[in-house]
Amino acid sequence: MSNAKQILAMLRSRAEGDDEQFYSIALQVAAAEARQGRRDTANDLRAAVDTARAARGVSPSIPIAFARPRGDLEGLLDLRESTVTLADVILPAAVSERLGNAILQQRRRDWLREHGKAPNRRLLFVGPPGSGKTMTAEALAGELKLPLFIIRLEALITRFMGETAAKLRLVFDETLRRRAVYLFDEFDAVGGHRTASNDVAEMRRVLNSFLQFMEEKSATDSPLVAATNHPELLDRALLRRFDDVIEFELPSAEQVRAVVKANLKPLKYPRLAWSTIEKAARGLSQAEIARAADEAVKAAILDQCDQITTPDITARLAERQAMRTAFSAKH
Repeated sequence: MSNAKQILAMLRSRAEGDDEQFYSIALQVAAAEARQGRRDTANDLRAAVDTARAARGVSPSIPIAFARPRGDLEGLLDLRESTVTLADVILPAAVSERLGNAILQQRRRDWLREHGKAPNRRLLFVGPPGSGKTMTAEALAGELKLPLFIIRLEALITRFMGETAAKLRLVFDETLRRRAVYLFDEFDAVGGHRTASNDVAEMRRVLNSFLQFMEEKSATDSPLVAATNHPELLDRALLRRFDDVIEFELPSAEQVRAVVKANLKPLKYPRLAWSTIEKAARGLSQAEIARAADEAVKAAILDQCDQITTPDITARLAERQAMRTAFSAKH
């Protein structure tokens, strides 16, 4: 039987309208029953949770929005309700496979818990700007049907001694209480080398606190995603804390085609010279290529054209290349 704390937690989650937390606790009870040899009861509980989730998914009523952070957390977390899944993200097969494994472990975390194992939940995304790290975090939330909370580093990091670590404690307490995907974007601002010459004692304390918080056991198994454009700036001790480090790269020729095609709707694009387009897109990120294709479509619509040509796309890609060159020249 479940204990009083589990019953209390279930009642609180129900009162707050947090269905996923309610189901999570129910699955923990099922895991405990299975460990004690009562597998029929465990299977009945899991089946009841699956039925409840399915009923919620097809309910004709208006869905209840994810609860937004309140109180001290209001300025620290931005809620984003994901509308994308992995099928919407163009990634190399190897990256998709590793993400699929993390998603499977999260979906079947009750099975793992029954055998004393925890699902992978601490992921580090590294790669150049615009390579799909943030969108992949959104897709992770979309696949798991969880809210995505983006930690606002400008609100987290302050110049007052002890305040940043205290705010970080609030964020991690929320990860232990509410099941969701939590994204630390531009993570190098928190996870920089403790021996960096421009470091201060306060940021060393913050990093040490982060390392400690990462080790805490979590009943919610909330995925923690850290993303950075500068992995070389990260403290080496962090790498041991992550369950997986996934590298994002600039798109291959095949991915360039996929990104362009995905962003040319609703116009037609017969007989495009793909080799020319791929050459024009070389060195650009997925985000830049997507924006170039989108701009080509908007220009065609305004010109009352119903199809896109190769020069339409390459001209916009050239504009993106020029923007990148201009930015590099200033820095």
